[in-house]
Amino acid sequence: MTETRDPEAVERARRANVGVEDVLPGEAATLRAAQASLSGESKGLRGLWPFLGPAFIAAVAYIDPGNFATNIAGGAKYGYLLLWVVLAANLMAMLVQTLSAKLGIATGRNLPETCRDNFSRPVSIALWIQAEAIAMATDLAEVLGAALGLHLLFGMPLFPAGLLAGAGAFGILALQRYGFRRLEAVIAGMVGVIVVAFALEVVLAKPDPGEVVGHLFVPRFDGSESVLIAAGILGATVMPHVVYLHSALTQNRIVGRDEAEKQRIQRFERIDVIIAMTIAGFVNMSMLAIAAAVFFGLGIESIEDAYSSFESELGTGSAILFGIALLASGFSSSSIGTMSGQVVMQGFIQRQIPLFLRRAITLAPALIILAIGVDPSRSLVISQVVLSFGIPFALVPLVIFTSRRNLMGSLVNTRATNVAAWAIAAVIICLNVFLLYQTFLGD
Repeated sequence: MTETRDPEAVERARRANVGVEDVLPGEAATLRAAQASLSGESKGLRGLWPFLGPAFIAAVAYIDPGNFATNIAGGAKYGYLLLWVVLAANLMAMLVQTLSAKLGIATGRNLPETCRDNFSRPVSIALWIQAEAIAMATDLAEVLGAALGLHLLFGMPLFPAGLLAGAGAFGILALQRYGFRRLEAVIAGMVGVIVVAFALEVVLAKPDPGEVVGHLFVPRFDGSESVLIAAGILGATVMPHVVYLHSALTQNRIVGRDEAEKQRIQRFERIDVIIAMTIAGFVNMSMLAIAAAVFFGLGIESIEDAYSSFESELGTGSAILFGIALLASGFSSSSIGTMSGQVVMQGFIQRQIPLFLRRAITLAPALIILAIGVDPSRSLVISQVVLSFGIPFALVPLVIFTSRRNLMGSLVNTRATNVAAWAIAAVIICLNVFLLYQTFLGD
């Protein structure tokens, strides 16, 4: 039976340059609600509701298995020392994701497309190649995390668990055929599972409030290894692939008809980012504080060790909560990584490959690591350091483009925003240069 298309949704689809067949009834309802918000008919939470979603999809990447590995490593080895890094990384993420969302709203183009439009073809190809490498490092963390979750909870061998984790992403991505709201709802539900799990872990672990507050606001390191873990925390938090993806999530979702509407959409999306990133920040700070309270001094070296120690220190229920959170994180973030890969390839080089082939290509490194028996937890930490090296290649173009009035119109960055964004880029680049020096020339 043929579905009835909402005329207003069809018109919005035409303005957004997408096919009428892409506007599903559920999306039409969201678009009608969004128009009511933009016209002032709906206010408060009801007015905000249609705009919530894109940042929650992006937030999954900020609480992926790489975060589990780096936060546990930081808390187990250095106690509460690196909590300030988690807080700083989360504040950076808020600004970065706000800029990415704003680019899509203002231009109707995502970041890879904007790079292709404004850079030479060799530069675009080089950016695409590094972005694909980053996508593989991302998928490595996410698939390994989901495989570890299946292994710890059900005793499944790691290699078949990795295959199942890869297949699970398809099930989540298949929800896109029913409209963006279905996908956003499922992803938000998985984020909710992770939040509840770690809220209960905090109750069980009882981190020292004084230590938490004391280390949240005092920047300190303790040797080069702590800098390496800090870089991993940063790489696991400010994720380059969702810098690309977030602009794609907002570019055609709700299209402003004029500058005034675009400004209102941006205000709503900023709230979306603040809510989603605050939740992600709570989870990350909880992870490190729990690790500091339970694992400090125990010589915890891996996620498997952490699972066993949760069981021995806090009980079986605590270990199960940790495993469920890890599994939800791995499955949801793996699907987001595949979406990002499609955006990157289509945007930079105007090419698409079948979703199954892309999933197989990015899945291969994780399966190889699982097959040959490399320590998956250590691989997770290293993958996050690799990700930190990819951040400038996404962040620098993003700041350049959002600073251009001819591209952004009334949504162009303010001077204060530009200063903050360039400061973030400088910190990340300097940290990566230090890591290169420490790796190849340091003692």
